[in-house]
Amino acid sequence: MSSIKSEGHFGVTPDTIETPVDEDKGFSQTENLSECPVEVSNIEQEGIDGPRRGFFHKGVVGRVVDSYRRAQVSPGHDPEAEMMSTFSNGGLKQALKTRHVVMMSLGTGIGTGLLVANGKDISNAGPAPLIIGYGMVSFCTYFMVQAAGEMAVAFPTLPGSFNAYTSSFISRPFGFATTWLYFVQWLTMFPLELIAMTMTIRFWNTSIDSDIFVLIFYCFIFLVHIIGVEAYGETEFIFNMCKILMITGFVIFAIVLTAGGAGDSGYIGAKYWHNPGAFVSHTSEAQFKGVCYVLVSAYFSYGGTELFVLSVNEQENPRKTTPTATKTTIYRILFVYLLTMILLGFTVPNNHPRLMGSPYAKPGVQSVSPYVLAAYIHKVRILPHFINTVVMLSVVSMSSSAMYAGPRLICSLAQQGYCPKWLDYIDRRGRPTRGLILCFIVGVIGYAAHDPNREVVFGWLASVAGLSELFTWASIMLSHVRFRMAMRKQGKDLNELGYKANTGVWGSCFGVFFSILVFMAQFWVALSPPLSDGVCSANDFFQSYMAMPIWLFFYFGYMLYYRDFTFLTPLDKIDLSYHRRFYDPELLRQEDEENRQALKNAPFWVRMHAFFC
Repeated sequence: MSSIKSEGHFGVTPDTIETPVDEDKGFSQTENLSECPVEVSNIEQEGIDGPRRGFFHKGVVGRVVDSYRRAQVSPGHDPEAEMMSTFSNGGLKQALKTRHVVMMSLGTGIGTGLLVANGKDISNAGPAPLIIGYGMVSFCTYFMVQAAGEMAVAFPTLPGSFNAYTSSFISRPFGFATTWLYFVQWLTMFPLELIAMTMTIRFWNTSIDSDIFVLIFYCFIFLVHIIGVEAYGETEFIFNMCKILMITGFVIFAIVLTAGGAGDSGYIGAKYWHNPGAFVSHTSEAQFKGVCYVLVSAYFSYGGTELFVLSVNEQENPRKTTPTATKTTIYRILFVYLLTMILLGFTVPNNHPRLMGSPYAKPGVQSVSPYVLAAYIHKVRILPHFINTVVMLSVVSMSSSAMYAGPRLICSLAQQGYCPKWLDYIDRRGRPTRGLILCFIVGVIGYAAHDPNREVVFGWLASVAGLSELFTWASIMLSHVRFRMAMRKQGKDLNELGYKANTGVWGSCFGVFFSILVFMAQFWVALSPPLSDGVCSANDFFQSYMAMPIWLFFYFGYMLYYRDFTFLTPLDKIDLSYHRRFYDPELLRQEDEENRQALKNAPFWVRMHAFFC
């Protein structure tokens, strides 16, 4: 028994009260006669800085070691002042600010697919299929973002975010297969992007071992994610800013180049649309197949757009940041993707041998980004090197995004009971530590960059990424349709939602239908790719359709192992309250009215910012 005499500090009455010392916590609990118990430090036993322990528990080293202990999860205060969350965010640290999320929605995903791999689309299909394919996928992208945004605000603390929607609103076997495939996608994206990074560096130098560059950037990304989500948010903000500035500069440059104001080619205009042509193939069937070929590549390029939803648990104010991010996505679609695809068709011929996957490629000549080629083949000095630098940074950024998504996905799988519970570990700084270690171990595949067959390895890794993105987006939109159907079936009020998709439920319906068509088109293309003269190849089929057998393996494997043969969960059995955040419709209307009145009296530039952002 220990005797503590209080002298009026910390609101404790000046009475001597004897209580047992809690050896685990290191304090005595004193009964405050006024209202509640107060914790008083047992300084005699432990000293001012805590327990007297060894070197690894003192000073900076002690704080670092302590940060890797498991986070103590308890129901926390909601970032929105008027709300209290029934569930915690699982220990993830809420450190991503609005500027981080908005910049992520604009720039995350601008990497290998858009800046490097689309050279393969130009060389195998042509500029016209490139624009048509990206245009169709753009609609689906916006529908997906709206659907994901609505459910993210409604279920901001749901473990796994949009990866748990499929299990909740479709069925557990469907959710298990889709989430595991999505995890495999991001698991392979890390080494994939490292290999792509060395391919961009080979534009400058082919004599230095590529694995040296892999090691440098591997260590850099490791350091960023060991520091925590704050470091990821700031580095992504800088990287994405560089991407947006480069894309803006490229648009201006490409317009000037096409008009004859730069380079040594004079007026270009629509020259490359006539010679070598808008389509690589000359028959209607082959040209249509070229469009189908581009569709999955476009999904791969748009991949990562959904990551802002995965970060909801680490946003300071989901209800504010999520709608803003969904609104700004349309600028990314129009400006970053569609406009640059159009300009590439005007500035790069589809028969150039340095395009990735070109049938005219020459031995020993390295393929480069079509953005770099647009300046390089027209003899514009310095600019190709600047563009290639930003392309390299963009690929590194995507590697970092893969290391952000992968560990959190395996952590969410563990939280949902889809993998060993051991992997749900989140430390006191909000890092999914064990997931990080697993993903960094798989990342050593990136050292295949030194192999002469690096492009073959790149192709196989990319084969998983493209089609799995299609699975994920289709499942998000189907989940949204099922969510709305369950709300209607159970008599719930849609006005209780903090954010409602601008495209409604019909946008998601169209997105699901279009996704089914893309699956069918990709199967046809996988059997007989463009420029194959109708010859079927098992290698080409699995390189294009690898994600489908992986998904089927997980889907039927779950059914057989757990004896759960549920195809669709009945609408009246769907739990719409689990991790749901309920909003008062009257308060929402009042808040919207106050915002409208405030905007009426605001300066013109504030009203314009609110309209566009």
